[in-house]
Amino acid sequence: MRGVALSLVTLLAATVALAQGRWIASEVAVLQALDKVTARTTVLEAKRGERVSFGTLEIVVEACHRRPPDEQPDAAAWLRVVDRRLGPEPVFAGWIFAAAPAVNMLEHAVYDLRVLACR
Repeated sequence: MRGVALSLVTLLAATVALAQGRWIASEVAVLQALDKVTARTTVLEAKRGERVSFGTLEIVVEACHRRPPDEQPDAAAWLRVVDRRLGPEPVFAGWIFAAAPAVNMLEHAVYDLRVLACR
């Protein structure tokens, strides 16, 4: 329970930092997608608002932000992920942070997504 509370505090702090404008908005998210069945990893580049596919997933980057060069490197992307096999409802919608992917992550039996960078 303590780990969940700490994760929520970290997510809240990062969201507040994004809202305060200490991050730089970017147009392209660099994502790493993993197929857990085949162990195949793919690096995807997705422009904000563009739909990219990996396996049965459709991923849309709603926002992507990175830290200024004079701060510790990090990136955060708001992703909306739909599994075409399961219907039109998102299986994930939220922020994923490059430096802390476990804070908020896609929980899927077959696929894993990670934010590498925003440019």
